Amino acid sequence: MKNYVSNEDKSARMFDSEFLELFTHIHPALPLIIFVPVVFYSLYVAQMYSGPVHRIMLFGAGLLFWTLTEYLLHREIFHLVPESIWGKRLHFIMHGVHHDYPNDSRRLVMAPAISIPLSVLFFLVFRVVFGTKYCYPFFAGFISGYLCYDMMHYAIHHFPMRSKIGNYLRRHHLRHHYMDADINYGVSSPVWDVVFKTLNDEEGEERVSDRIDLGMPNGNWGETLGEKGKLR
Repeated sequence: MKNYVSNEDKSARMFDSEFLELFTHIHPALPLIIFVPVVFYSLYVAQMYSGPVHRIMLFGAGLLFWTLTEYLLHREIFHLVPESIWGKRLHFIMHGVHHDYPNDSRRLVMAPAISIPLSVLFFLVFRVVFGTKYCYPFFAGFISGYLCYDMMHYAIHHFPMRSKIGNYLRRHHLRHHYMDADINYGVSSPVWDVVFKTLNDEEGEERVSDRIDLGMPNGNWGETLGEKGKLR
């Protein structure tokens, strides 16, 4: 069973309006341009309120909290398919298009129309929870985690990922796309898949791989995908 439309670097049109359509095609460097200054500014403000030990601990906590946020957003929001026509259309725009066209290089990172409002919302929540004194290093870690996720996601779909960790994360995410969309929700880390028992195991890999036609996406995944769609 083929569970995607195309593995080529192309996608479906979302809007009739050329203006609206423009905002759905995002260069992968754009999140870095927008949010790296945010991280540095947050760290600059943080050093005025807290010492180095607190900053490091809160930065690490923010980074870890991002991995949980990433997992829950992916599992509970991006894979929630509403019944209404408008709900289904919104789901397709947010995430469904990525599963249909997984190698579309301009729809792999999160659109600023989503990431900016979400980042503002999370910052306000963190400020209420931690107060001004401690929210900045936590927020810096959280946004750094988000940037790692976006860049990792792009690399998984468009780069060889030859390191041991990179290759593992790549295989981990490919199983989610090409074997079973109800497993392996974590992209930058499998930790929460382990915690919530959504991690693919070897037995499950063999069962599902016999039912799908993987193809050869862009010629990039030939080293990762073996015969009959089995992951090496």
